[in-house]
Amino acid sequence: MSPSALHPNHQKLIDRAKEFIAEIEGETPGNELEARLNSQFGPGTPYYDDFSSLIKQGLANNEGWVSKEGVDGANFRLCDISPPSEDTKFFSILTVYLENDGYEHIAHVHPYGELNCVIQLDPTAEMKGVNGWQGAGWTSPYPGSHHAPSVRGGGLVALVFLPAGRLAFKELKDPRDF
Repeated sequence: MSPSALHPNHQKLIDRAKEFIAEIEGETPGNELEARLNSQFGPGTPYYDDFSSLIKQGLANNEGWVSKEGVDGANFRLCDISPPSEDTKFFSILTVYLENDGYEHIAHVHPYGELNCVIQLDPTAEMKGVNGWQGAGWTSPYPGSHHAPSVRGGGLVALVFLPAGRLAFKELKDPRDF
């Protein structure tokens, strides 16, 4: 395999993500889109199940492309799956592995919003979204929203879609800010 070649499952995820993005590309992240994502693209639907299967295979087979780079030890890892490009309608795509809580120091702002496909590795794992805790399914923080990643109940992978690849980190002055 050449240095620039992607693992076949990595490429399959990118290809499937491009199809998904074409379905939602004109919509703005927020409550309305989150409800649509959970009803039309949640667990038991072809997109969600494909995303979940490919990511779990990548982890189980140690394929080296899912959340491989440590950000804060073994419990917080990420991987850039695809940069923003014309092919992805200028969304960047990444995977973030989270287990346990305590990432207040990694607070960030979503200038154009964010879409998170929550893939549970532990059946009780949940990610905190702007509308509360979410197990298997989606969160969709609106443009200008901000948070520090929060999980409970075990490990999960968030398949993250960022419009224009925009994410801004900010220093947390007071934990109540989020």
